[in-house]
Amino acid sequence: MTYLVAGLLLFLGVHSIAIIAPAWRDSIAARLGDAPWKALYALVSVIGFVMLVHGYGLARAEPTVLYTPPVWMRHLAALLMLPVFPLLLATYLSGRIKTAVKHPMLTAIKAWALAHLLVNGNLADVLLFGGFLAWAVADRVAVGKRVVQRKPMVMGAPSRMNDVLAVVGGLALYAVFILWAHQRFFGVPPMLPH
Repeated sequence: MTYLVAGLLLFLGVHSIAIIAPAWRDSIAARLGDAPWKALYALVSVIGFVMLVHGYGLARAEPTVLYTPPVWMRHLAALLMLPVFPLLLATYLSGRIKTAVKHPMLTAIKAWALAHLLVNGNLADVLLFGGFLAWAVADRVAVGKRVVQRKPMVMGAPSRMNDVLAVVGGLALYAVFILWAHQRFFGVPPMLPH
């Protein structure tokens, strides 16, 4: 569990700098320069991510059960997961979806984390998915309060075609995950009890 907790602290910690210490982040980025700051940020993120994935795998080998969700929750989780991939794509495809949702990446993370909390009741699951859910909620609240002075991401002009691409591409990714990738990469069939 140590690797999981340390990985979460590193990964979510570096992603929380803008929430808890934006002035410090800006001063470090100015002192180091844009490219070195991004490299350091990416390095800490990758180390944290590897640690949390490794720690989660270790914790799954000896689970501590906190609750046992009913099987029917899998259907609710599958429904909550439906918009996740389209929202992730909408983050990078400027269109009405992105305009309406405002922060589609954070919305996708919240839906993903909540869906997984509904169907996974082990301590490691609660730490992982609960940690991401709490972080996404905190970041969304913080985004509304802070003035963003960074350069916006360069994207094409908003278009309906981007929305179509986000929805069609996202649903295709969802199907790939449901039918193959979730089992292949995580060892768990998403719609069958395990």
